[in-house]
Amino acid sequence: MSAHGESKGIPLLTPLLGFLNKEDIEYGVVAAIIGFIIIVLAVVYIDVPQSKILTFAFLSAPIWLPYITFHMLFEKWLEMVGQKFLVKGGREIFEIKLPPEVFKSPEAMEFIFTQIYNAASPDNLMETYIDGKRPVFYSAELVSRGGDIHFYMTLPTKFMQTIANNFYSQYPGVEIIKLDLDYTAEIPLDLKGISFMSFLFNKQEDEEFPIKTYIDFGMDKLPKEELKVDPMTPMLEMLAAIRPEQQVWIQFLFKAHRKQEFKHGQLHKRPTWEKRVQEKVDKIIAGEDTEKKDVLEAQGATRLTSFQRDKVDAMQRNAGKFAFEFVARVVYISHKEGDYDGGLYSRFIRSFTQTTIKGRNGLGIYWRTDFNYNFISDPFGKRRMMLKKHEIHLYKTRNHHGPTKVMSSEELATIFHLPGTVAVTPTLNRVASTRGEAPSNLPTGVLPQ
Repeated sequence: MSAHGESKGIPLLTPLLGFLNKEDIEYGVVAAIIGFIIIVLAVVYIDVPQSKILTFAFLSAPIWLPYITFHMLFEKWLEMVGQKFLVKGGREIFEIKLPPEVFKSPEAMEFIFTQIYNAASPDNLMETYIDGKRPVFYSAELVSRGGDIHFYMTLPTKFMQTIANNFYSQYPGVEIIKLDLDYTAEIPLDLKGISFMSFLFNKQEDEEFPIKTYIDFGMDKLPKEELKVDPMTPMLEMLAAIRPEQQVWIQFLFKAHRKQEFKHGQLHKRPTWEKRVQEKVDKIIAGEDTEKKDVLEAQGATRLTSFQRDKVDAMQRNAGKFAFEFVARVVYISHKEGDYDGGLYSRFIRSFTQTTIKGRNGLGIYWRTDFNYNFISDPFGKRRMMLKKHEIHLYKTRNHHGPTKVMSSEELATIFHLPGTVAVTPTLNRVASTRGEAPSNLPTGVLPQ
């Protein structure tokens, strides 16, 4: 952060550091590589024999080799012990059968998300670096097989009963069914005979700016069902309209956000999300926001426009809620080889745009299992297939390796909640008739079927 601020206005350095910040690349590793290249070029330029260059490299190895090796192995070690922690904790998948009617706003879903928030804070360094204790990804999923839509969630085994109880308390008539076999098992890891493409979605702008949430849609006011504007309905209609041989899997991955420090497995400290939100709010109030320059001075005090006031209010409201590291994965599958439905791609991209609000944020694609210039990046097609196999593996294991952005529980509940009858999609799997609440004498560890 400070390095970026100090380099403001420096040609080449400012864009480079901005790119490294965006991609979350360690400055030290890049500096070491660039420094080594500069040394080699400098030695070559002054016409020093190659034998002396190699001698210099070997003699200086005790300086640069441990540093580079440490950074290369540090993340791999944390990934390995983290995987051990995940496997040890177990994971369950369950299907959510929607009630015939849902009268509550997405705030009910927000309540459920807050109940399973778990920062997994370690008591000591051994828990971090030996046991691998850390927040793990939960997954909320929307799946359409030929237009037949299902809601799923997967999470660590120890939270299974907690989330079932919360669903029953918030959504009377809902049905929670624990699955013995994961629905993803029907798709082979080698993808033989399958057309497959994967897309990663996230916030398009800085994570401190919230997307358009259910509160912005007025759903917190509990309007009549026919007056609701539910941001999930375009997505559900898109899922219902796919062809019989097609499948679309939407996976919302999220894990508890917490501060970054050495005790938690990071080499550099970083302030928590709410502190970064407050920094941006302070800049807007001080009139330093580059998006809006129409700040008026009245009686020596800074006044905000209505646009800026709405933006600040939304930022502060979201910063006061539970925060999650978030990424969305959309998988397209067809049981016909070579079947890539471009029209469908554009439809599910547009189904995310209802959460976009100008001047704040929205959801959009930032990566896909394809390349802009295939003839350069993947001339033989092998790399693309490797990416696809890696993505189906990550989907099946409910995992993600790469950048995430922070979402509040309010934002998360906006894009995944149980819709009411305003969602008229006929292929939504709802309970046939209203069920009673979960029985009070339900034994621990048992889900009603």
